[in-house]
Amino acid sequence: MYAAALLSDEADLAYASATDVAAAIRARRISPVEAVQAAARRIEARDPTLNAFVFLAIDEALERARAAEKALVSGEAIGPLHGVPTAMKDLFDFKPGWPSTFGGVPALKSFTPDFSCSWVERMEAAGAIVLGKTNSPVFGFSGVCDNRLFGPTGNPFAPARNSGGSSGGAAAAVADGMVSFAEATDGGGSARIPAAWCGVVGFKQSLGRVPLVMRPNQFGPAPFMFEGLVARTVADIALGLTVLSGTDPRDPYAMLGAADFEGDGRRSVAGMRVAYSPDLGGIPVDRRVAAVVEDAVTDLGAAGATVERVSLTLPRDQLELAETWCRLIAAPTLQGVDGFAAAGIDLLADHRSELPAHLLRWLDEAQTMSVREYVGLQTARTEVYDMLQGVFADHDLLVTPTVGCLPVENTGAPGEVPLPDVIEGVEVDGAIGWTLTYPANFTGHPAASVPAGQVDGLPVGMQIMGRLGADGDVLAAAGAMERIRPWSDTYAAPAERSLA
Repeated sequence: MYAAALLSDEADLAYASATDVAAAIRARRISPVEAVQAAARRIEARDPTLNAFVFLAIDEALERARAAEKALVSGEAIGPLHGVPTAMKDLFDFKPGWPSTFGGVPALKSFTPDFSCSWVERMEAAGAIVLGKTNSPVFGFSGVCDNRLFGPTGNPFAPARNSGGSSGGAAAAVADGMVSFAEATDGGGSARIPAAWCGVVGFKQSLGRVPLVMRPNQFGPAPFMFEGLVARTVADIALGLTVLSGTDPRDPYAMLGAADFEGDGRRSVAGMRVAYSPDLGGIPVDRRVAAVVEDAVTDLGAAGATVERVSLTLPRDQLELAETWCRLIAAPTLQGVDGFAAAGIDLLADHRSELPAHLLRWLDEAQTMSVREYVGLQTARTEVYDMLQGVFADHDLLVTPTVGCLPVENTGAPGEVPLPDVIEGVEVDGAIGWTLTYPANFTGHPAASVPAGQVDGLPVGMQIMGRLGADGDVLAAAGAMERIRPWSDTYAAPAERSLA
């Protein structure tokens, strides 16, 4: 029921892949209107107990679905995702007339841009129908999905626990069968962290693979930021990446060009050289999480790859590197805050209580950061790049845990869910330091999180990183894991959870 389905009833449709839904629509077994209506019913029934969606535009989606049905009947050329429902993220992601609260900032609840982000442009050009926007932490500055305006998002495997961030609403909606795939931006692990906690696949492509249009400062994001995906199947990630890839004159980094990745998830990994690091050279990992990933990585060896445990050493202490990420990401965030102030919404002066303390700390510091300090941060980032490039000099892939701990509980008031700050007795930065994801944002390497197993019914993710530009190798390894250690049946838990 939870694997590729014949789409004979709505339960099958809920856990069908985007690839299967698109094929069924092309074959006229279901209509775009039926697909959107079914998704809307699932969201209405299931989202109140998770809080994955923060905005819905079902009437608009149905209008697009009727137009998609008309195009199908008339024999017009259609895209590879024609009529497939999806969701976008409420962060740096825009669609005309839709609110953009930048992760649940109350002062921005009425902010409505009049343009689309590049993710929406390309997805709609491929025929996908966007139903609404999913929850995110404030300015995406946390690996936990929570904010004062909308509150936390629950984990479909354990609704009292968090879904992870920053694309937490997206991952929860996908794992819970509301949509088959969804947008997930990634500036420090925001696609991979919630994928790990919600038991789905999260993907961050190579720098230059998919355009990211940022204005007024196209060169501001540091670390590198990406518009990616979460889905339940590797095939859907590959299809989505194929749709999104290609150059865009508005983004000087988007240089790798369009590519077709749909065959990569089925490629053999025989002969690939895989480096396995249990802690990426010094990031604390809960021993239960580590045990699950260590067991899972052996499956790549069973698939024909050569797996070698490697001894890495981070170029600097893990706490310093996590704080380096916070300082670097705070600089472009401050520019955005200044932009709102110029437009009459001064978040730091008039709405400080709406911003989390960990974000305020770094925004305040960013206001006094010197050029010399900023260049020093980029030096640390370069050292991480050199470390990873050293691994890829002799290996095709690097495997690690995705995050160092299990999902936290959604306790406290909205916007105050406790962040992980100690792992195995070691202090970590609560915003990002308990993850093993942000180094790939320092460097631009492609990386995915795939389900590796569970601890007491809670999903654990395994991160697969690849050489720059070798997105297909990452997909091949992810596909091998899905074939050898299929996770489709794990969705029985969220599918059958109580909706009381």
